[in-house]
Amino acid sequence: MKTIPTISDLDADVSGFVKRAQTEGIIPISNRGRTVVFLVGREELAALLETMELQGDLELMKLVKADKAGKVKLTPVPDAI
Repeated sequence: MKTIPTISDLDADVSGFVKRAQTEGIIPISNRGRTVVFLVGREELAALLETMELQGDLELMKLVKADKAGKVKLTPVPDAI
């Protein structure tokens, strides 16, 4: 199991943690043995925000639920488009 970095670790190497977040996506940071904050890279945050936006689209969510229930029939796309 990976050790969760502490606030002191972050304080000692902010630029290193920023670079890690850019490549790893999300870095948890702990204080006194408890995760208290997450350092989130830009790409990861953009993906999370996009997911939240899509989940707010009620018509899309109805379609997703219908698809999961096997109620959606897909139409093949012709090769000659």
